Amino acid sequence: MTREEIMKIVEEENIQYFRLQFVDILGHMKNVAVPKSQIGKALDGQMMFDGSSIDGFVRINESDMYLKPDYNTFCVLPWRNKNGRGVARIICDVHKADETPFEGCPRVNLKRVLAEAKELGYTMNVGTEAEFFLFEQDEKGRATTITNDVANYFSLDPEDSGNDCRREIIETLEKMGFEIEASHHEVAEGQHEISFKYADALATADNTVTFKWVVKSIARQYGLHATFMPKPIFGVNGSGMHTNQSLFNIDGTNAFFDESDPLQLSPVAYSYIAGSLKHALVCTAVNNPLVNSYKRLVPGYEAPVYAAWSASNRSALVRIPASRGLSTRTEMRSPDPSCNPYLALAMQLNAGLDGVRNNATPPAAVDQDIFSMSNAEMDEVGIKVLPGSLKEAVDELKGSPLAKETLGAHIFEKFIEAKEKEWESYRIAVTNWEIEEYLNVY
Repeated sequence: MTREEIMKIVEEENIQYFRLQFVDILGHMKNVAVPKSQIGKALDGQMMFDGSSIDGFVRINESDMYLKPDYNTFCVLPWRNKNGRGVARIICDVHKADETPFEGCPRVNLKRVLAEAKELGYTMNVGTEAEFFLFEQDEKGRATTITNDVANYFSLDPEDSGNDCRREIIETLEKMGFEIEASHHEVAEGQHEISFKYADALATADNTVTFKWVVKSIARQYGLHATFMPKPIFGVNGSGMHTNQSLFNIDGTNAFFDESDPLQLSPVAYSYIAGSLKHALVCTAVNNPLVNSYKRLVPGYEAPVYAAWSASNRSALVRIPASRGLSTRTEMRSPDPSCNPYLALAMQLNAGLDGVRNNATPPAAVDQDIFSMSNAEMDEVGIKVLPGSLKEAVDELKGSPLAKETLGAHIFEKFIEAKEKEWESYRIAVTNWEIEEYLNVY
């Protein structure tokens, strides 16, 4: 879109408020709202904010920062229209006071990594599948873990009582320019998935943070709390964010497709898989950034914990879906929807590209159910296990030159600092489990 096209929509839709959105290091969407009189200034990238107020950004003596809008992310917010007075949003890159890009902005960082991939001759296409739960609220509007349905995989109404809410989420997303491919009830009670069309990596990261915001906003209108927490209920499936990714050549052909190969995969695809597996443990802290993430990454559920690949095995970390041609892709199955998609996609891309740069060869595919294999059998074929806790994952991240290069020194250090603080807070907390297990015994 152009500035002129945006201003025309502002007049036609009677836009009275304009939200300038950006994402912090932990993936939380932030926003500065301005009235109609300031929209021109906002579109020219002249709106400033206090960066020292955002965790992990800058110190107080470096606080003045600019929000530089990406016109392609402009959209009207359908659910915010009141009495004909509209609200719109636009996603921004964060720039420093001297108007140079801020290295601590996750979106700026992803753009840098994508530019480096383009120098190698590749663009990255991605589709994310972020699962979520719908829970009831208590009388004070606070979230509970009581589901609003008793449905299961692919159920329909009346069992799937979240159907109306899910439909309105879809209709809202479509009005905002999303192409929705499918939606359904997931395995656990109260769990849902809405799939939208893949795009280039930057647009997909933008769409993913927008998707989570819309889901939460529409659910609230139905008196429900939507959560992308990876494992809100013990004993049932958690929520993942399978990430389908492919490299395309500059001429628009899929760099992963080779019709002559038995699996119709190209040497680039095999090397990308090799890089993905080599750095799988390193990427885990970014793909699965919460203490709670590791309550999902356990054997016996659908979440993969073993660094292997397969064209048919859903217990493997990297799966190759059946589609070929332009749809040839890898599916990384470990990420969860609490991750910052800008950082997660940067890490996944650079891990794969490390394999491509070095013409790496992946280990043999593992087509049997890994959950049924013994430790000795896994050791024999070289299958590594993903970190079992946030601490283990952060320790893997800290020792990786690739992670530091991918995230940049600022994000790398601030992310680790935040996650170590989170782990320490968890480590010293007294949990309900401990009270129930020990209080009456000791």
